[in-house]
Amino acid sequence: MATNYKHPGCVFDHVAASDIASGDVVIMGQTIGVAITDIATGDTGAVQVDGVFEVPKVSAAVIAQGESVMWDNSASAFDDNLATPATGDISGCCVAAEAAGNGATTVKVKLNVGVGTKA
Repeated sequence: MATNYKHPGCVFDHVAASDIASGDVVIMGQTIGVAITDIATGDTGAVQVDGVFEVPKVSAAVIAQGESVMWDNSASAFDDNLATPATGDISGCCVAAEAAGNGATTVKVKLNVGVGTKA
């Protein structure tokens, strides 16, 4: 193994700018992850950047399985790919692991590390 290998890269260390609860979506530049544990302001904690997670969804969004989804920063929830990104939103960061229709408040998404675009 290469002498400079550190770890598989599924988890990033993240310094919290504000308190983060386990399961919260965490924005890191153009990448989205999910906090594995609670992280207090100023502390460093683990954020998973790979895998499928059940996360908040914009209630009115209709999302098909496999559809690219967008993190709506102002709603703190994922929206469908027809939504127009506003400042702080991240598009192309995840795909829906299963469908979620109008009225659903959560969706399962597959995180796509390093491919998002921040508006």
